[in-house]
Amino acid sequence: MDKKRVLIVFGGCSSEHEVSLQSAHAVLSHLDTEHFEVVPVGITAEGKWFYFAHGWQGLLNGGWETCCVPCTLSLDRSRRGLLLLDGSGQCLPLDAVFPILHGRNGEDGTIQGACELAGLPVIGCGTLSSALCMDKERAHRLVEAAGIRVPKSKVFASNAPRAEMEAAAKSIGFPLFAKPLRAGSSFGVSRVECIQQLSGALDNASAFDNEMILEEAIPGFEVGCAVIGCGELTVGAIDEVELETGFFDYEEKYTLKSAKIHCPARISSHQAAQIQQAAKTVYRALNCRVMARVDLFLTPEGEIVFNEVNTIPGFTAHSRFPTMMCAGGLTFSELITRLIELGVQA
Repeated sequence: MDKKRVLIVFGGCSSEHEVSLQSAHAVLSHLDTEHFEVVPVGITAEGKWFYFAHGWQGLLNGGWETCCVPCTLSLDRSRRGLLLLDGSGQCLPLDAVFPILHGRNGEDGTIQGACELAGLPVIGCGTLSSALCMDKERAHRLVEAAGIRVPKSKVFASNAPRAEMEAAAKSIGFPLFAKPLRAGSSFGVSRVECIQQLSGALDNASAFDNEMILEEAIPGFEVGCAVIGCGELTVGAIDEVELETGFFDYEEKYTLKSAKIHCPARISSHQAAQIQQAAKTVYRALNCRVMARVDLFLTPEGEIVFNEVNTIPGFTAHSRFPTMMCAGGLTFSELITRLIELGVQA
């Protein structure tokens, strides 16, 4: 059987650029090269595209930015390939694109739309679901309509009168979270315990987006569920985030300085089944395909509350998505193969 040529895209114009490099390195390290031929492409923080023609071992040290060929995705559907901008006019044929781009300009439907224009299958969610899941307010409304409880919230433009934001915060109640409307890895997120902390939290959120959301803090703890599939869905084991203090911010997510991830979660089998079912409901409500990590809260009363969906979850050595799928019976390499197969077939 001919190998499928898969474009692996990493980096990107995002605050999560460095995380993307780590995820891409892990995927490239575990990809089955007997069945897939890799075409690695890095996007710099400034938005330049480079074909990493000399392998991927220098991905983590920045070497890929100095010894690469400029390139771009050809939007000509008859070519279905990567156009090299070195003067050769060469177009490398592709069978699919696997974006490993976290956050803005990658996980939000932008590159997915380009791939759909180019006629190339995407390993992951499509344009609509990617954009919806990145937008916290619109994701909440659709999930709520599907019957899953969501936190109380209010959205504001970053230049809205602070008096209106203060009134909304008092209506929601403290503690609450101030977040950019469209961002990932908890960038710009602050837990606000009282009205005096609100102004600084709003300034922090506005640095990452021109809209922000004030959101009710849900008691209990966060649980996650990895979901893969396009019709019939497969779920991984439920995991649980245990925090000593604060919330699951960027530092805790990528260093686990004081937080602990328990997989499987320390909950009953009945609760795990309920969470898995809720995750499937969310996945379908937001039109997800191929893969997503659905994050929820489990309250002390046992109620399930929606948090968010990551359409391109982390693939680092300690990332939750592959860990949950591994606990469900898929090794990292098997998971990558399955995701590519799903994306190509969909």
